[in-house]
Amino acid sequence: MTINRRWIVFVLGLAAGLAVALIAPRLVGRHGKAAPNAQAQGHALYQCPMHPSVVSDKPENCPICGMKMQKVDDSGGPEQQPGGKGRILYYRNPMNPTVTSPTPAKDSMGMDYVPVYEGEEGVESPVSGRAVVKLPKWRQQLIGVTTAEARVRPLRVSIRTVGKIAYDPDLYTAITEYREALITREKVKESPWPDVHERADALVNASATKLKLMGLSEDQIGKLAAEKSPTNLLFGQAGGTLWVYADIYESDVSLVAPGQDVEVTLPAFPGQVFQGAIRAIDPVLNPDTRTVKVRAEISDPGGRLKPEMFVNVSIKVPLGDAVAVPVDAVLDTGVRQLVFVEIADGEFEPREVKLGHLADGYYEILSGLRAGETIVTQANFLLDSESKLRATGQKASQGAMPNMPGMKEGSKP
Repeated sequence: MTINRRWIVFVLGLAAGLAVALIAPRLVGRHGKAAPNAQAQGHALYQCPMHPSVVSDKPENCPICGMKMQKVDDSGGPEQQPGGKGRILYYRNPMNPTVTSPTPAKDSMGMDYVPVYEGEEGVESPVSGRAVVKLPKWRQQLIGVTTAEARVRPLRVSIRTVGKIAYDPDLYTAITEYREALITREKVKESPWPDVHERADALVNASATKLKLMGLSEDQIGKLAAEKSPTNLLFGQAGGTLWVYADIYESDVSLVAPGQDVEVTLPAFPGQVFQGAIRAIDPVLNPDTRTVKVRAEISDPGGRLKPEMFVNVSIKVPLGDAVAVPVDAVLDTGVRQLVFVEIADGEFEPREVKLGHLADGYYEILSGLRAGETIVTQANFLLDSESKLRATGQKASQGAMPNMPGMKEGSKP
């Protein structure tokens, strides 16, 4: 009986040893440290595209981010496998890369901290808190990186607003007063009394100033003297022109100027476009609506437009030629605007830029980028995350004190 028990124990122990020998490599691979000779023996390896340290011998999902792990082969895989990356600098929280530890640890959800090896800590970039990102072609394809060239483009902004066909009794009265002052001055020009001339000139100047404050230009005021009727713009005439009043927001005031073309559409006449141009801009901002009134002169060949009709106004503003990038190329952090520039094959440098106007799907670049440079147009957020991770590694490699588990960025132990 004693011999049988010993024999049974021996057999069970041998079976357990064989099971451990067969299963251990697979378990290790699942935790991000595959056997160094796995590929050499013909076994396929699978790696997370966002977390290269996570490697498995099965096509499963990454335990950190949940992404499908991709097969790594001799032609498209990384230059070094996780088993040969060298010395571990520190360990970082998989969900918060600013939280690090000098030793293996787990986060509050029980997830293992990810090791950061020498060479992964990043290269210094012009942007603080970011590092240059180096990605092989296969990984760029996995995360969807696309690029384009920053080019000089002719830019044009379309300002869209609402307005109405002019009906302005106050302006009509002011125009009438000005015309009457001109007539009066003409009547007394032969008077021998100097004070009569002074009063007549003062009346003309005062009425002209009132028109200026209502938004009329010097040229328009001068033309009023020659008009037979002061109502042709305010109330229209058959086959003539009339005024449209439109409100321009404070942020767009700098773009609008007299002479710019406008297009006007009306709900009353769907599908029809009335052409015109800006003639005057009010010199005073409305403090309640934070808008400026713009007066545009439009043609009404059929005399169909009526005062007080609501209209939609589109103002075409040419900005000239400027360096521009697609909207998707700009990463707005809330504090600064960044683009990623490919400075070498597979090397992406974060660059802070100063933006101008948004025109037809492109941002005008005022500084920070030159024409001809290659910028990233897709997967910016993923590159930015990687860039911050590399910057954290760079600080650690330079001797900065890493954060202990649970510590916030910048806190002291």
